[in-house]
Amino acid sequence: MKALVLTEFGKKMEVQEVEKPSLTDTGVVIRVEANGICRSDWHFMMGDWDWIGLQMELPHVFGHEFAGVVEEVGNQVTKFKKGDRIVVPHAHGEGTCEYCLTGHSNICDHGSVAGTTYWGGYGRYVNVPDADRNAVHLPDSVSFEAGAALGCRFMTAFHGLVDQAKVKPGEWVAIHGSGGLGLSLAHIAKAIGAKVIAVDINDEALKLAKEFGADITINGRETDAVQEIINITNGGAHVAVDALGIALTCQNAVNSLRKRGRHLQLGLTSKDEKGKVELPIDLIVVKELEVIGSANMPVSRFPDMMRMVESGLLQPEKMITKTVGLVEAADILYDMAEFKTPGITVLNKW
Repeated sequence: MKALVLTEFGKKMEVQEVEKPSLTDTGVVIRVEANGICRSDWHFMMGDWDWIGLQMELPHVFGHEFAGVVEEVGNQVTKFKKGDRIVVPHAHGEGTCEYCLTGHSNICDHGSVAGTTYWGGYGRYVNVPDADRNAVHLPDSVSFEAGAALGCRFMTAFHGLVDQAKVKPGEWVAIHGSGGLGLSLAHIAKAIGAKVIAVDINDEALKLAKEFGADITINGRETDAVQEIINITNGGAHVAVDALGIALTCQNAVNSLRKRGRHLQLGLTSKDEKGKVELPIDLIVVKELEVIGSANMPVSRFPDMMRMVESGLLQPEKMITKTVGLVEAADILYDMAEFKTPGITVLNKW
């Protein structure tokens, strides 16, 4: 089968012919119909995140945002059959640790990650392990491209805003970074009744944020974003989100909060920070700020999000700005440090 393969960290992925994955007893082999091109794949390609234990052996096929059709079914699988349309939330639980047993499979002690611990959606076929626990039926009314968008950025935004930060209607939410994750945050925050401010330094990204739910946009290159947010909200946002993971966006998010505000950290850092960012600790104390981490989303929460998609309240397909084939996907991934492709780009041509 054809796949995008990384053979050396820091180098561009190459289109190669590789072996089709073997079916496992608890898995399903799916034919990938769409795979989202995510900045996380760029981080992996650069060799980032070894400081939190995420380092792959090469060669490797990435891709953690994919949807497709079941081609083969393991003999222990009960929930899926050949021909089923599925989406694969990228954080998998194995079902027995204390976190899985209490509904937090996204932070399983023994879990796996699609496209990271096993080869992913930049290949035409993927064996999804433990499919009964870690795959989800994709309704006929939801396209494969929209399904791919759900598998990482959209579900991460949903879990962060709804479950972790517990955003309420009428609250101000300031989103620092308007890439695919930031756009998903703006769209979901608006859908649940929040007032949304989007911050970025790219006018095209801010235009998309406005289309997808932001009430107000701020170009941080042209104005003091923190002071602007404080002025607009009469004291600061109720919730501020770092949707990028660099020191500046993290610090600006914290500094843009009102008293008793909640900082939601979704972006992971890169080699410049290596997981460490200076924060205004005294300000956090005297303003009684909360700092909330959030990773992925438990598979058990997928039905609630999917109902909002099926009803039309959430429309992930609107955030897809481009669809590409394998060769162009390799170019886009390699250039992601330049932020040249606003919105969500999906691989769907083989």
